[in-house]
Amino acid sequence: MHIAEKSSDLAEWLAYLEQLHPKSIDMELERVNRVRHALKLTPFFPVIVVGGTNGKGSVCAILESILTVAGYHVGCYSSPHLIRYNERIHIGQQEVIDEQLLEAFRAVEQARKKCNVSLTYFEFGTLAAMRVFMDERIDVAILEVGLGGRLDAVNIFDADCAILTSIDLDHQEYLGDSRETIGYEKAGIFRRERPAICAESDLPLSVRHHAQEIEAQIKIIHQDFGFVQESNYQWRFWSQQHCQQALPLPALRGSMQLHNASACLMALEQLREQLQVSTQAMRKGLLCVTLPGRFQVLSEQPMTILDVAHNPAAAAVLAENLEMTSPAGKTYAVFAMLQDKDIVGVVQELKKHIDIWLISSIEAPRGAPASKLLQILYKSDMAITNPTIHEFENVVSAYAFACEHADKNDRICVFGSFYTVGAVLQYHEK
Repeated sequence: MHIAEKSSDLAEWLAYLEQLHPKSIDMELERVNRVRHALKLTPFFPVIVVGGTNGKGSVCAILESILTVAGYHVGCYSSPHLIRYNERIHIGQQEVIDEQLLEAFRAVEQARKKCNVSLTYFEFGTLAAMRVFMDERIDVAILEVGLGGRLDAVNIFDADCAILTSIDLDHQEYLGDSRETIGYEKAGIFRRERPAICAESDLPLSVRHHAQEIEAQIKIIHQDFGFVQESNYQWRFWSQQHCQQALPLPALRGSMQLHNASACLMALEQLREQLQVSTQAMRKGLLCVTLPGRFQVLSEQPMTILDVAHNPAAAAVLAENLEMTSPAGKTYAVFAMLQDKDIVGVVQELKKHIDIWLISSIEAPRGAPASKLLQILYKSDMAITNPTIHEFENVVSAYAFACEHADKNDRICVFGSFYTVGAVLQYHEK
């Protein structure tokens, strides 16, 4: 497939990017670095890089909210998107418009051809995001790692501060099958003599050793900083330097959000010479933060929850949150996953919280067919009978069934993938 570089059709560009490189994921930085140098993409603003297995999106959203309230012109790059590609690139908490994306795509494509290399979809998008940020002359960039860290395209940009949210098993085919090997890959975003904030207290030795080796300024939660929840409304942040009292709980729901918020405040403390942020801005930013698809409550009667949980660690957090919001009635699960994920592990974490499973295929190349989910549910030790599982062709059909059958005391939980949650959000948007 070829594309007219003057094309103003974003969908056409995205289809072109998907087939530009023979592999959808190609873990090496040489090609993307060559194009980056051709584009002269050297940030003149602080860069915060956020890596980890789960919690990256929440950390990016909290930082973006606080820094915007503090008066900074903030660029935020995250992935994947739920509905529109534009969601991946924010300027001032607003999605970029098609014209900004297209202009950046054209610049990257010109440089790519000049270098005579191919780029993956994610590599191309990462370069385009930084091009937009530099054109917009932002004050600070927040970059979310796509996969791993050491060999992720985002890592071609040096972090003034790196944040590592959590380390658990996911993407083992690329990152290794133990927390030690995965930790080493994720710690690749650390930089010599620069802050490395860890919101994971049970750190693999590989992370600590790498930080020591490059003399990164590692700060570990519950050791160098942390939090104390003082009520249902307030919490306190502490570090070795100072304490922030009477902070409001983050507007994002879920049991891990104080870990995420603490890591953000520690990062801002470490960057205080470059980015001055008042306590008032922190308070307002925590109150205003939003992030679709992370224990997002769509409605109250019946309570409808959307969560992109797609690995056992994220499913365990979702299970904990479901436990805290247990309904009077039954819980319907609208469930669909990608087939290269640990479906069995996710089911095991959530099975005791679900009464009725509405399983569906995902309309994506790596989507698990509903028949595979059905097989896994029957093989698990749930002793479930036919009436508690219903199979659907797509997520929207499963969700429509839940809406039709759940009463006001029941609960609907949509989870398993960004595709699953995205389908329901798109249905509501229409």
